[in-house]
Amino acid sequence: MIVARTLVAAALLGTTLAGCVPARLPALEATLAAQPSATAALAQWCAVQHLADPTTIHAAADRTPRAAPAAVRAALGVGAEEPLGYRHVRLSCGGVVLSDAQNWFVPARLTPAMNQTLASSDTPFGTVVAPLHFTRQRLAARRGRMAECPAGTVLSHRAVLRRPDGAAISLVVECYTRASVQTPPASLR
Repeated sequence: MIVARTLVAAALLGTTLAGCVPARLPALEATLAAQPSATAALAQWCAVQHLADPTTIHAAADRTPRAAPAAVRAALGVGAEEPLGYRHVRLSCGGVVLSDAQNWFVPARLTPAMNQTLASSDTPFGTVVAPLHFTRQRLAARRGRMAECPAGTVLSHRAVLRRPDGAAISLVVECYTRASVQTPPASLR
């Protein structure tokens, strides 16, 4: 009886500990590190993980204005009077929400067409600004959630996206969901 209880307890503990760092998390981290665009990385992840066919990343955007903290303005190299855009998006593939992200951006450093698309569509930011050939400067990365991220976050990133001339175009806080690293349903594999 004691042995049986011990085995059950060990199995439960193993399940709990295994849930702390999902097995697919290192692979997701590597995919994200290989791309300046989280959108492009998530499209690649969606294809490799067979989350949908075709592998299209959708952005459900909430454009409710949010004041940028002073630290965001400093990271973007803009003063208090410079207008900033803001989008809060949930990026998904095949109905699976992969990330929840906040994005402050500098409209003056984008083209008018890019600003129009960001204001009027749910096209992911990375897709819209891809013609700028931006790079990513990672400011922070953490397994688990940063303060800005919702519960259930398994990986958090904070980064500045820059044009080739070095001008910052965006500060993003990306919160990757547990669903992004779970095994897809057998019907999709």
